[in-house]
Amino acid sequence: MSPVEQLDALIARPEPLLALAPMQDVTDLGFWRLMTRYGGADVYYTEYFRVHPDSHLEKDILASITHNPTGRPVVAQMIGNDIPSLVRNAKELQQHEIAAVDLNLGCPAPIVYKKCAGGGLLRDVQRIEGILGALREAIAVKFTVKTRLGFDDTETIDALVPLFAKHSVDLVTIHGRTVTQMYREGVRYDLIAKAKSKLPCPVLANGNIGSHLDAEAVTKDTGVHGHMLGRGAIRNPWLFDQIRQHFRGQTVSQPTAAERLTYIGELYEAVTTPCTRELDQVNRIKKHLNFFGEGLDDPAGFLNEMRRCTTRAGLMEVCSRHLKV
Repeated sequence: MSPVEQLDALIARPEPLLALAPMQDVTDLGFWRLMTRYGGADVYYTEYFRVHPDSHLEKDILASITHNPTGRPVVAQMIGNDIPSLVRNAKELQQHEIAAVDLNLGCPAPIVYKKCAGGGLLRDVQRIEGILGALREAIAVKFTVKTRLGFDDTETIDALVPLFAKHSVDLVTIHGRTVTQMYREGVRYDLIAKAKSKLPCPVLANGNIGSHLDAEAVTKDTGVHGHMLGRGAIRNPWLFDQIRQHFRGQTVSQPTAAERLTYIGELYEAVTTPCTRELDQVNRIKKHLNFFGEGLDDPAGFLNEMRRCTTRAGLMEVCSRHLKV
C-alpha cells in the first residue's frame, strides 16, 4: 500500500485521524522513533523545510522521510513564499515516500512571519492563492495546508476557505488561533467548525487538545475528521492511544508518575546527541520539557528550576520531585 493509499484508508475510518504536529527542532526523527513506542500518531508531519531560491532539502529533516521508523504515512511540510522554489521543492519531495506535501500558513515565530512566510503569508491572501494554484499543479500526491485563522484577525479564514476548495486542497489543518495570539488562551473551535462546514475536504483541528475528553468535545463541536496534536503529545505520549481507547469505548489507560519519569529519561536519550557536552544535551531537552508544566501542582516552579539545570542528574531530580515519584 502506498503512503497515499495508507492515508486514504486512515481518513476513511470512523474514528478520528490523529496527526503529530510539526514543531521545529522538537518533533524530529528521534522523537518520532520514541512516539512509536507509545502507540504513536496515525500520520506524521515533518518539521518544515525552509524554501527559498537557494534552498536545498535539509538532510536532517529529510531523514525523517527516508528513515521513517513509524510505519505510518508521512506528510512533508514546506515553508516559504517564492513560488518557483516551492514548486521545485515539492517536486523534489515527491521523489521520496510521502503521502502529501503540506504548505505552512501558520508558523507564529517572528523570525518567520517577518519574512512573509508561515503565518506572515496570512497578510497577503492574493499571494497565497498564487501559491496554492502553482502547488496544486505540481503535486501529484496529496496536497495539504496547515493554517491559523489569520494574522491578527479571525476573518482571514473566511477568505481562505473558498481558495482551498477552488484549488482542490486534499486536507486542511486549522489551528484555532491567530498568529499574533501565539499560544495564548481562546482557541476558536467555533470558527474551525464554520470552516469545516464549507470545505469539501477533511479537516483536522489543532490547538489545546490535551486529553481524550478534549478530543471528544472538539470532535462533537466541530465535526472535524481528526486532530493534530503537538504540545499535548510531547507532554503525554500516551495521548494518541488514550484518544483511540476512548472513541472505541475502552478503558482509558493512565500512566503512573514513575512511568512519566521513565518517559522523560527515554526522551532525553531519543532527542539528545551522544558524545556532545552534557550541558548541550540538557539544553536540547529543555525545548521539550517546556511543555511539561501543565498538570503539575507548581508549573511555574517546575519551569524555573528545569530551565536552570545544567546536568542530566539535576534535571531528572527536578522532574522526579515535581512528578512526586
